[in-house]
Amino acid sequence: MNSTDDFFDVIVLGVGSMGASACFHLAKRGLKVLGIEQFGIPHDQGSHAGQSRIIRKAYFEHPDYVPLLERAYQNWHELETLTGAQIYHETGLLYYGPPEDDMMQGVKSSARTYDVPLNMLSQEQHHAKFPQISIPAHYEGLFEPAAGFIPPERAILLYTDQAIKHGAVIKTQEKVLNWTKNPGGNVTVISEKGSYQTAKLVITAGPWAGHFIPQLKPKLQVTRQVLGWVIPKNPQPFELGQLPCWMIVDEVNPGILYGFPIMPVGQFNGPIGFKAGYHVPGEVTDPDQVDRTVSKAEEQLIIDALMRFFPESYQSTNVLKTCLYTYTPDENFVIDFLPGFDQDVAIAAGFSGHGFKFASVIGEILADLTIDEKTALPIGFLNADRYVRT
Repeated sequence: MNSTDDFFDVIVLGVGSMGASACFHLAKRGLKVLGIEQFGIPHDQGSHAGQSRIIRKAYFEHPDYVPLLERAYQNWHELETLTGAQIYHETGLLYYGPPEDDMMQGVKSSARTYDVPLNMLSQEQHHAKFPQISIPAHYEGLFEPAAGFIPPERAILLYTDQAIKHGAVIKTQEKVLNWTKNPGGNVTVISEKGSYQTAKLVITAGPWAGHFIPQLKPKLQVTRQVLGWVIPKNPQPFELGQLPCWMIVDEVNPGILYGFPIMPVGQFNGPIGFKAGYHVPGEVTDPDQVDRTVSKAEEQLIIDALMRFFPESYQSTNVLKTCLYTYTPDENFVIDFLPGFDQDVAIAAGFSGHGFKFASVIGEILADLTIDEKTALPIGFLNADRYVRT
């Protein structure tokens, strides 16, 4: 028999980036909140670890994301004000690629539609300002000055800490087995350590979302992604302050090569080095059985690409890591009520490798859905009905 201590206004399954933000926004509004995380906080088993994540507004994926990004920027700044910690680091962001490429076209379209500041770089300007980058003559250069990066581990810790300070209960190292909607209207959550009752459920389980949303699982594909940190021959030109974040269309390998300047270790956690990876679906995997070793071929792919675009960037490899993406068929998120459960279960899933920057606003949206059963923020294009039928 559960005691009243086991009843919560809302339970959040998964306390990663989206879940930590949701726990904070819900607790801040006075709800009795339980967040359950199967690992520690933060952890590197899912999608949102690895020292840095790009944040940008000239959004090539879909222009409808830009209003959500405007709110996300506001919420990140509010977290900074609340905690006194710097979260958003404005470095600017370079985009390089053939002018007709989808990424370049999408960046320019979003910037025009929403008046996002975006500067065109001539070849002369590029060579003068960023001599460490070697760009093909037919590539276009764009610079978004108000873009930058956010440290994901720090952001998750800060949101979790603030959630606790607002009264949320956070349980770690506790694996949830299943949940059920009861005839009386409440939801029961069963974990390896006990059971809990709640009026509302929020599922932010990242790569494990399909385990808890079987209706959506056929549309969620989990992939294994590889990231590398390398030590340049001369690190100084690649350090924070000398180089912004960057995204480059690669005509040799599929996808977009992206990366970050070398972070000063006095200000940021490791790894040390010049970070790069590919934004492209990796090999499909089971989140519970991921091969975390990185092959020589995978390492060489990143090294060769870096050497093509940053000729002086590589002397040795420092660290290689894996993370997980969870793709939807259209690579857009799913943020909605779970169809068939009235408005008692809210879901946020399928972030397709580009979701972290939105964590600050997605927590707010999930709080809106849980408390008000609606949100004024524009999430219609992220509806669950496109994939889940009741």
